[in-house]
Amino acid sequence: MMPGTPGIMIPLPNNLIIFFFEYIRHFGKTVMKIPVFRISLIATASFLPISLILLVVFLVIYSWPAIEYNQFHFLWTNDWNLGNLYGNPVEVDGHQIMPGAKYGVWFLVVGTIVSSVLAMLMAMPVAVGAAYFLSEGIRKSWSGPLSLFVDLLAAIPSVVYGLWGYALLVPLFGNTIFPFLTDIFSFIPFLNGSPGSGYGLLTSAFVLAVMIIPLISATLRESIQMIEPALKEAGLSLGLTRPEVFWHIILPKLKKVLIGVGILALGRALGETMAVLMVSGNALNYLPGNIYAPISTMAAFIASQLDSALQDPTNMAVEALSEIALVLLLITILVNISARLILWMEKVR
Repeated sequence: MMPGTPGIMIPLPNNLIIFFFEYIRHFGKTVMKIPVFRISLIATASFLPISLILLVVFLVIYSWPAIEYNQFHFLWTNDWNLGNLYGNPVEVDGHQIMPGAKYGVWFLVVGTIVSSVLAMLMAMPVAVGAAYFLSEGIRKSWSGPLSLFVDLLAAIPSVVYGLWGYALLVPLFGNTIFPFLTDIFSFIPFLNGSPGSGYGLLTSAFVLAVMIIPLISATLRESIQMIEPALKEAGLSLGLTRPEVFWHIILPKLKKVLIGVGILALGRALGETMAVLMVSGNALNYLPGNIYAPISTMAAFIASQLDSALQDPTNMAVEALSEIALVLLLITILVNISARLILWMEKVR
């Protein structure tokens, strides 16, 4: 702009513009050659795996006295007992514990895995159906608002789901649904027996399923919309119906997506705390005899027992809870490794 003549622009020469962009490009290449910049990128990319390793190391170190005392048999024994917290500590195998303290957690392992797997079995078909309906089954003008509604379900805090389960599902299931199921399916093991009070395995799994359906559905819906239209049109031209196109063409293309989102959903179910705590029944040293029986999960048990464990002057109770957290983390890691192996085997085939 000329001095003294506001509003008049002087165009820059083309050579100056070219020089400016060449300078920026050269500067970028120079920065990329600086070791400090590369090191910072490597450090940023390594933050998550290093954090996971440090978390495992911390849990191992912190819970090591409990690991030494409990050994591995605590995984398959049902005898969790904090002992007499008002008594004097006693020494057992070189470790200070409260009188009568035991730390078996097999009922937690069973409750955590069974409730999460049952939730996945209920959630996956519904989530796949919802993803297909929102992406292929209705008009685009309706798909947007309905998809937004489904996505918003994933943002609801877990304690709200827990309160919903406590206030509505527990009475409904205990007084109506569970007695009906026991009458209809009395000949099927694990579905017969006492219907219970509404707190228990099936209620927990149902709440978990409702919580993970939006996560699975949203991911699948986006993936379905990214499938090439030519594949769908080719299936339709061969005489397949739209559901057949989805089953025989689209779903096989989404195998990796299904496995990946299944891992995320299972991880959410395994680690859920408050919602399960409010509807599971918080069973102690008890294995469910049917799907209506009360259970406890690792995450919910840690939250419910932490206050009492802090009263242990020997700190062994808190260390035992840390050992439970370590087991939960290792189960999650094993689930992820198993999924990676499945994907690798599919590639090999």
